Amino acid sequence: MKPAGEHRIHQLFEVSVWLKGAHALIECVGGILLYLVTTQTIASWVNMLTQEELIEDPNDFIASHLSRMAAGFSIASKEFYAFYLLSHGLIKLLLVIGLLRGKLWSYPASLVALGAFMAYQVYRYSYTHSPGLLVLTVFDAIVMWLIWQEWKTVRRHIAP
Repeated sequence: MKPAGEHRIHQLFEVSVWLKGAHALIECVGGILLYLVTTQTIASWVNMLTQEELIEDPNDFIASHLSRMAAGFSIASKEFYAFYLLSHGLIKLLLVIGLLRGKLWSYPASLVALGAFMAYQVYRYSYTHSPGLLVLTVFDAIVMWLIWQEWKTVRRHIAP
């Protein structure tokens, strides 16, 4: 029987891994959609979604920013983001499956992958200053800590 603190960390570990899995699925779907949808379609969707807001307030920061981004969204950018989302999502899905099945290889592999993703997110933050990247990086750090704690517990229980 696990001590209470260990049980609570295990529960948090499972919840965080399921959340990572859900996020990975969203990334995969987003990547596939980006591969399938043309840049013109993306621009028209963004224009349709921002049109009313821009009519009401032509200086609306979010709507005008989205509209400019969509207008300058190149095929090369679209393909990069599609590849990035799909590959990132597939890697995380593989790791999530391994972690949920308790596969020993998945603990260190997850720590390495999340560390690399976090490094890239911090690098991207230095250019974009996107608060979303910071939130994702903090969440990844928490998940890494939980994976580390779970891995220590699993190794302790396997050792004897």
